[in-house]
Amino acid sequence: MHGAEPVKHWDGKIYCNETDGAITFRTNQTHGYMAAYTFTLVLDGWLRLVYNGEELTLHPGDLYMYSPGLSVTIVSASDNYHGICLLADEDVTIESPIVHDLVHIAYTPVVQLHQPKIALPSSDAQKLADKMFEIRDYLHSDHIYKAEILRMLYAIFLLDLQNAQDKVISRRIVSQRVEDIFINFIRLLPHHFAEHHDIAFYAQQLNITPVYLSRIVRQVTGRTVIDYVNQFLVMEASFLLRTSQLSIMQIAEQLHFADQASFSKFFSRMKGRSPRAYREAAWLK
Repeated sequence: MHGAEPVKHWDGKIYCNETDGAITFRTNQTHGYMAAYTFTLVLDGWLRLVYNGEELTLHPGDLYMYSPGLSVTIVSASDNYHGICLLADEDVTIESPIVHDLVHIAYTPVVQLHQPKIALPSSDAQKLADKMFEIRDYLHSDHIYKAEILRMLYAIFLLDLQNAQDKVISRRIVSQRVEDIFINFIRLLPHHFAEHHDIAFYAQQLNITPVYLSRIVRQVTGRTVIDYVNQFLVMEASFLLRTSQLSIMQIAEQLHFADQASFSKFFSRMKGRSPRAYREAAWLK
């Protein structure tokens, strides 16, 4: 969130490319500090991951959606695993006059199915794959209106995805109001987690009580508000320790901890080692 890693053809807005097992395993290092949403469609083989403590296996036709702050680890993949992955910054869609709620689309399976994937009918999977490949091709083109075309294609992709979701998720587990409150909470987190570590701030922003917000987050995910805030904090801290020259004191200040000691205690509890030990191990790799 506070840093960036340059990737060829990635301008911080939209990126799309094919992926295999080796590429996918690298996302274990990038998940958590990318302020982008990703959509991975499995084309061949299988992919196994752990999401929120539960193991999921993705097969051809499954679409996996990653949102910033989710705790996900790629465990294994078949030798023939092949997929296509689309990454997009949230603001790209919010600015679009056609589709303005990427967060809602990305989190619907998490809220209604309690997992970040949907199994698509073959016709819908093919339609989304075609759109993703078209986005990838335009990324590598020299079209003078490339940026405008990419946003239009991405908006169409999201509309097609929402249409597919409506077919798959026919029965709602939670009410629309509960879903909206949870998703609006998730939308606030990337922008405020570093400065605000308390439930009261997020509840105030949503015009509800802290008790009600806590109840909704636990109902939807089984986790607490503080779990989500801490997940963002430890992911961001890990990224800064791995990739920046900031001192541990500076990182503690940037993430609004009272002092270095309280930050070190928090990080050690979350990661099982001190910030210094984590940094030394990361820099040795």
